Amino acid sequence: MITLDVTLIVHLLIMLAMMYVLNKILYKPIREILRKRQEKIDGLNNEAEKFEENARHRQAEVDRKMHEASMKAKKALDSARGEAQAAGAEKLAVIRQEADSEKEKQLSGLRAEIQTARKELKDNMAGFAREMAGKILGRSLEA
Repeated sequence: MITLDVTLIVHLLIMLAMMYVLNKILYKPIREILRKRQEKIDGLNNEAEKFEENARHRQAEVDRKMHEASMKAKKALDSARGEAQAAGAEKLAVIRQEADSEKEKQLSGLRAEIQTARKELKDNMAGFAREMAGKILGRSLEA
């Protein structure tokens, strides 16, 4: 059984003194260290969130710039392709014009040759007719 005497009060005083000393020497510094550690962890988490947000913004900026560069490259490619097609069409037109003029020159040469040949044939037609008639009749028609 528990008796109430002076030792109980002494034990209570010792326990209170021990709690005071332990609180000052051990518990408060440990709680302060834990509080500082939690603040440091919270600060690091905030910095990590800021870095992640910054990284997202930078990635969005890079994506936007890549899209702009891609669009510029596409426009430049389309422009170059259009210029090449225009230059090709222009060269093709020049080549066609040269070919047409060469063809026309050759046709006029052929026409001139045909005219010359017709004239020669007309001039020699009477002689050919006599020769053919002579061959058919089997004798010369020269008088």
